[in-house]
Amino acid sequence: MHTWPNLLSSSPTGPGHPSHRMPEGPELHLASHFVNEACRELVFGGCVEKSPVSRNPEVPFESSAYHISALARGKELRLTLSPLPGAQPPQGPLALVFRFGMTGSFQLVPSDALPPHAHLRFYTAPPGPRLALCFVDIRRFGHWDLGGKWQPGRGPCVLLEYEQFRLCPSRENVLRNLADKAFDRPICEALLDQRFFNGIGNYLRAEILYRLRIPPFEKARTVLEALQQRRPSPELTLSQKIRAKLQNPDLLELCHSVPKEVVQLGGKGYGLESTEEDFAAFRAWLRCYGTPGMSSLRDRHGRTIWFQGDPGPLAPKGGKSRKKKSKGAQRGPEDQVENPPPPNKAPSRTRRARRGLPEQTAAQQPEGTSLQRDPEAPCVPEKGKRRRQPATSGRRRPQKIKADTPSLEPEETSAS
Repeated sequence: MHTWPNLLSSSPTGPGHPSHRMPEGPELHLASHFVNEACRELVFGGCVEKSPVSRNPEVPFESSAYHISALARGKELRLTLSPLPGAQPPQGPLALVFRFGMTGSFQLVPSDALPPHAHLRFYTAPPGPRLALCFVDIRRFGHWDLGGKWQPGRGPCVLLEYEQFRLCPSRENVLRNLADKAFDRPICEALLDQRFFNGIGNYLRAEILYRLRIPPFEKARTVLEALQQRRPSPELTLSQKIRAKLQNPDLLELCHSVPKEVVQLGGKGYGLESTEEDFAAFRAWLRCYGTPGMSSLRDRHGRTIWFQGDPGPLAPKGGKSRKKKSKGAQRGPEDQVENPPPPNKAPSRTRRARRGLPEQTAAQQPEGTSLQRDPEAPCVPEKGKRRRQPATSGRRRPQKIKADTPSLEPEETSAS
């Protein structure tokens, strides 16, 4: 049995720390493994608590004794609360489906030491030290739904449902649906479409395309149509065909094997509670994403794609490719973000002092402004600019900062 001291976070990481990345299919799978291992012999009891600031639904569940188990599928995780025999009040199991957004994760902690941003809490029943399984989400882009149904429109999981992902004749199948307009786009953008690639996210797409030397902004249909023409020679034996597949995997095969490699690294390896030891293994595994010598561009959703060489014919016009500095020229960990944050158009403290403007306190800062600094956050296009009014006096009016409404990530929607 795992005890809580072995499960607590110990690394002072944050969204600006190089170990932070958005949870993708492997991370959801590791999170389900963590919950199952940590909670296997624990009995939970009482109500489920939700933080007052979370906009997610309340969880109307109360039981004197229940178990918790987890199952991941693509970029979703189902948590099941199962009352034990004789538990009061009598009721059936309740399931919730989580999507982790940018910073979601699970932690098991002492009930009197809840971490910040623990937006959903499940408490253990006496006897024994009281623990809390917490869904922690700093940026609050994560979401949970009651009922236990996977989000409609998501395709088969690239990790656990590979046969269905590649061969299923339903609408989620990739090669049977190449006429879909999603494949008019660059392959790097198509790989984030969860209708076809459920579980693939930003770092995985970079690693997959890099291994195959596919330009990220090559047309998706061009890349995938080539797979239809790829047929092994009928003269090869079964063992020769298997060997050929292992030596020369195609894009769909790497969509399964590359996430599997991350899972095999073990640990949690992601998010704000990952230890440096966990992340060191992941960092050593990376070949392309954020590594020295690689170039980067933003796709039309504002997500950074890392690559080497030619970006491809559908690269954004006017987009400037950035190259990661070599190891010796890298900045400190606090500076290692994918791209520098956009300049803040609000008056600086110095300019405020010159103009006699009041300074904004941390409490006055709208929540949306901090989200804009995250290199992984989607860019929100401007809806239109107001015509600048001529100043009527020597003093300029303070610029009003409008908080952006957080939109779902491209890979978090089934229609992207």
